[in-house]
Amino acid sequence: MRNSDIEIAGLTVYLGFGEFADEPRIHRILVEHAIRGIRVQVLLRLFLALFVLLTVCLDPPDHAAVFSVATAALYAAWCVAGAVVVRRHDTWVVRYSWLALPIDQLLLTILAVVAGMSNEVSWTTDALLAGFALVPMIAAISLQPRLCAIVVVATVVVYAVANILARQANGEPWSIIVLRVLVVAALAVGAILLSQLQRSRVTTIGSLAAERARLLDATMEIEERERRDLADNLHDGALQYVLAARQELATLRGSADPVILNRVDGALRDSARLLRSTLSELHPAVLEQAGLAVALTDLAASHGSRAGAPSISVDTAAWPTELRTSADSLLFAVARELLTNVVKHAEADAAEITAEFDHGVARLVVVDDGVGLPDDVEIEELIQRRQAAGHIGLASRRVRIEGTGGTFSLARRPSGGTAAIVEVPARRLVSGPAENRL
Repeated sequence: MRNSDIEIAGLTVYLGFGEFADEPRIHRILVEHAIRGIRVQVLLRLFLALFVLLTVCLDPPDHAAVFSVATAALYAAWCVAGAVVVRRHDTWVVRYSWLALPIDQLLLTILAVVAGMSNEVSWTTDALLAGFALVPMIAAISLQPRLCAIVVVATVVVYAVANILARQANGEPWSIIVLRVLVVAALAVGAILLSQLQRSRVTTIGSLAAERARLLDATMEIEERERRDLADNLHDGALQYVLAARQELATLRGSADPVILNRVDGALRDSARLLRSTLSELHPAVLEQAGLAVALTDLAASHGSRAGAPSISVDTAAWPTELRTSADSLLFAVARELLTNVVKHAEADAAEITAEFDHGVARLVVVDDGVGLPDDVEIEELIQRRQAAGHIGLASRRVRIEGTGGTFSLARRPSGGTAAIVEVPARRLVSGPAENRL
């Protein structure tokens, strides 16, 4: 498992999505939504920092101007630094988010109280107190309603205290202070409800994605079972009849026209070879016995032996021969579909398959030097057209790849031809040396 996988799993539990922690395809979706929300918080905090800095610069307190401007500048620097950290380090996103909220409250309270004590009548205090309205909105974007409730309740209390401490300078009646606190309290309630709504939506998305992933897994299992059954039937039926016919044909030698016998024998031999090739593609026993690297080599040899097929090379230097992963069957099925398309449609002279495994990511690349994809049509639109015309092989593989949390991309090669790149998260199923064991 990659370090990023461990970090994301940890964030899943930290965010309260532990029920999906054993579904790597799902907790990625949940964490990505949470991180996007927190980055919106960072943007709002930058606005808050700008508001505070402009407030103390445009209307500085009479006896604490330097302190107020310096404090506001330090706060702005803190917000900018936090934005940089959040952008570059996902693991610090949640920690920064909840550490920054109490700092927001503390800063607004200190500046409001200092401004109130510094002036006989302080408009600066009024402006700074208005900044408290942003704090519940910042907390509302989180996906943790309980923590959001703690933050916004604390905000209402701190806001009320700040108003009371600043009351002496402004001379406001208690009724105005109460009304202000009620407005912020209403914002706090709205923030909690919004956080709950967001969490409900994201959890629903996660549940639907989990169900979709399970359906995709079931579909792949059914297809693999059907291929295995068909391969068994061909092996036990048609192939055995062809081999038996060749044996019977051998008994006729010397009593029939040798030219006709040779023709029939050649036809039967070619039929047996094609049947064996079809069996290997339908249910490659070599994939289970020898691994993906050898299976891809056999697949390339099978397609390359067809009439008019391009020469197909295989590069598995970055895929150890003894390696078995959870993505082997999927990658083999994708390679089979891509090579079939190359042989049938690419009009290529050469093609290459590359398989790599690195830190929990399995990668398959298939390139050719054929006619390539049409220049006047976007790749996405082309795939949709082929799918609408009934060519669903490539589209279904793509759906399954994305269902595992992977990516599938097609691109035009500058030198001509097409490049297909597949990346999927994978785990080792068969351990090699001790240091490679999970």
